Amino acid sequence: MDLIADHISHRFGTLDVLDDVSFTVSAGEVVAVVGPSGCGKSTLLSILGGLLQPSAGAAELRGAPPSGSLNPLTFVFQDFALLPWCTVAENVEFPLRHAMADAAERRAVVDDALRRTNLSDFHAAYPKQLSGGMRQRVGIARALAVKPTILLMDEPLSALDSQTRELLMEDFVRLLADGAMGAVYVTHNLEEAVRLADRIVVLSRRPGRVREVVTIPPTRTERGELHAREKLLALQSDLWSLIRTEAIDAEREVQHA
Repeated sequence: MDLIADHISHRFGTLDVLDDVSFTVSAGEVVAVVGPSGCGKSTLLSILGGLLQPSAGAAELRGAPPSGSLNPLTFVFQDFALLPWCTVAENVEFPLRHAMADAAERRAVVDDALRRTNLSDFHAAYPKQLSGGMRQRVGIARALAVKPTILLMDEPLSALDSQTRELLMEDFVRLLADGAMGAVYVTHNLEEAVRLADRIVVLSRRPGRVREVVTIPPTRTERGELHAREKLLALQSDLWSLIRTEAIDAEREVQHA
């Protein structure tokens, strides 16, 4: 199943946010979206996930979802969005309650999602008892439970310290390795973009337009090896050169707003 952004434009009142944005996320592909602050990245993700109707253009899914998929598009949020009164297992089970009547079947799905995110030993814990990284793992496990075709991830690691971010990037690499699931990954962090994405869509300053699409040639597994570090740093530098001037202008605009 492919996700298609088809000439998407959007405005809030008189403010143009996105202008004629088009790209395709193929089955099993990870596409990062980067650009200056305020260029419409999160707005675009909301449109792709059906939370917001674009002013023009459309987001569409093409093809059949994989067998057993309960929700082809599933969000992973920056702020974890967990229910504080529910345990880890109950948070993961929550989106399954109306889709699976059989409790034993739900438990099996939850157990599998917890195993894949290394949370099995924490199934009875509450969010307040967990670190930020562990809470984000619960959010990822909850997304995996519905067997999505494409994860929609909005700055999922931005609230975490550098060591936790690195560990979760390794988790993402492992979870995406079999190609059964793709992602749209919105981020300000160029290191995350070149580490995780197959392609990177670079948006211009508001209104966000597709300025360039950059392909990342090494596999995600290869990018984790020491010899790839120099090449990844060069790719980050190239991306920053595309964004830098407009990022400075966007920052000045915020300061003088």
